[in-house]
Amino acid sequence: MKTISNFHTHTYLCKHAVGSPKEYALQAQKEGCSVLGFTDHCPYPETFDNIWDDVRMSIEEVPLYKSLIQQAKESVTFPIYTGFECEWDSRYKNWYQDQLLGHFGADYLILGSHWFTTNGGKTHQGISHNITKQDLFKYIDHTIEGMTSGLYSFIAHPDIFMTSYKEWDQEAKSCSLALIDAAKDLNLPMEINGLGLSREPNSTSRGIRYQYPYVEFWELVAEKKLTVVCNSDAHKPEHVLFNAWKARDFAGRFDLTPLENLDVLPK
Repeated sequence: MKTISNFHTHTYLCKHAVGSPKEYALQAQKEGCSVLGFTDHCPYPETFDNIWDDVRMSIEEVPLYKSLIQQAKESVTFPIYTGFECEWDSRYKNWYQDQLLGHFGADYLILGSHWFTTNGGKTHQGISHNITKQDLFKYIDHTIEGMTSGLYSFIAHPDIFMTSYKEWDQEAKSCSLALIDAAKDLNLPMEINGLGLSREPNSTSRGIRYQYPYVEFWELVAEKKLTVVCNSDAHKPEHVLFNAWKARDFAGRFDLTPLENLDVLPK
C-alpha cells in the first residue's frame, strides 16, 4: 500500500468537527499513513474578546488536546505531531511564538487565513460571504503580513477567498499573484486543501468551479513552480486520508508534486 502524509487534521475540540485524535490516527493507520499532524484551531488569551470562540478550543483545553494526541501516538506506528491552525493578528505574535510554540510546545503552526483586521486591528472581518474588491485587497495584504512573520510552516487553503469572491477577474488574478510571489520569496509551501474539493461548487461566468482549490489559482502556482503540500483538512475520522488523496489527484492535474514531510518537524 502506498503511504501518504497529512498535516491538517481537526478534532472535536474545535467545536465544528467530530472525533478524537485516536480515532483519526487509527483510521489513518488502516489507510496507509506515513505522518499525521493535528492542527486544531488555536486558543487565544482572554484579551482577544472571545472572537469566534465557538470554532476553536479554549486555553484550558490545551492540556487535554496534548494528552489526547499522546494517546493517539501510542496507538499507531507512524509519527504524529501536534500543531495549531492560526489566523494572523499582529497584536498576538508573541502569543503564537511564546505560548503556542513555546509554553505549549507545539511542533508547528499553520496559517489558516479566514479574516482581515480593520480599525487598528480591533475589528476582525471574515471573508466567507460576499467580499468586495476592497475587502479582497485588505485580506491579501493582511495574509501576506502573516506569511512574513516566519511563524508558519505553510499557508492552508491559500485560495479560500474564492469561496465568496467567486469570479476570476483581474483583481482575483493580481491578488493571487501577490500571494504566490510572497510565498515563493519566503519559501513557504502552499496547501492544496482536500476539504474544499468536497464542498458544493460555485457557478461562475467561466463555468463550475470548486470553491477552493480554484483551478486558475493553481495554474499560476504551477507556472511559478511553488512548493506545495496536499492535506485533508479532516473534520471527520473517515476523511483523514480520503481528502488528502483527493488533494493529490488535483495536484496531478498541474504536475505538482507535494511534500510528504515538513522540514520544521523533529526528526
